[in-house]
Amino acid sequence: MVVTGRTQEGCDKAAAEMSGAVTPMACDVSKPEAVQPFVEGVLLKFGRIDTLVNVAGVNRRKPSSEVSDDDYDFVLDTNLKGAFVMSQAVGAAMVKPGAGSQINVTSVNSVRPVKNVAPYAMSKAGMLQMTRALAMEWGDHGVRVNAIAPGFILTDLTKKLWSDPGMQEWGKANTPQRRLGVPEDLVGAAVFLASPASAFMTGQELVVDGGFTAGWAWPIPDGGGQ
Repeated sequence: MVVTGRTQEGCDKAAAEMSGAVTPMACDVSKPEAVQPFVEGVLLKFGRIDTLVNVAGVNRRKPSSEVSDDDYDFVLDTNLKGAFVMSQAVGAAMVKPGAGSQINVTSVNSVRPVKNVAPYAMSKAGMLQMTRALAMEWGDHGVRVNAIAPGFILTDLTKKLWSDPGMQEWGKANTPQRRLGVPEDLVGAAVFLASPASAFMTGQELVVDGGFTAGWAWPIPDGGGQ
């Protein structure tokens, strides 16, 4: 397994927290020129790539009227362009032998954006369409491309937001399972999409959100009235 990120220090830290044989290799996907050498390095060391998980993501939360060119490029260069360039490079390595699985991490924002994250929502919606488009192109080459759409997950990117008690209560009230997610909640979906168990699936998005997108949580008492 290879874990990657912007800096070697960050990769080393992540690898140290993981079990099994993990190779840390830095690659900043917002810099397209870094991607092909990274992929070539992985192929040189391991000979093939079985699964790609496109999980790099950043965000800047602010009203659209205040989004600068730098804000827009910061988000889209990593979340969408970086993911596409990585998929291209790894896809070429998978198409040749005729096997492989790519898993793109989208978001419930792909179809139901929250306020003040327009570039992020746009990037994830684009990633969903990228998933479908690549699935169409590579299906007859034995390469599957699917996506996982997480709901509200407690990560380093979101911990400041969810540290607010009011936000936590809102998130729990609107999630049928009455809790926020953790990264471990996504593992099963990723293993499934990487494995032969999903051999007849491509171009699909699995939503892992504790039921958040299943419906609306009305602010009325149970047993309710009209």
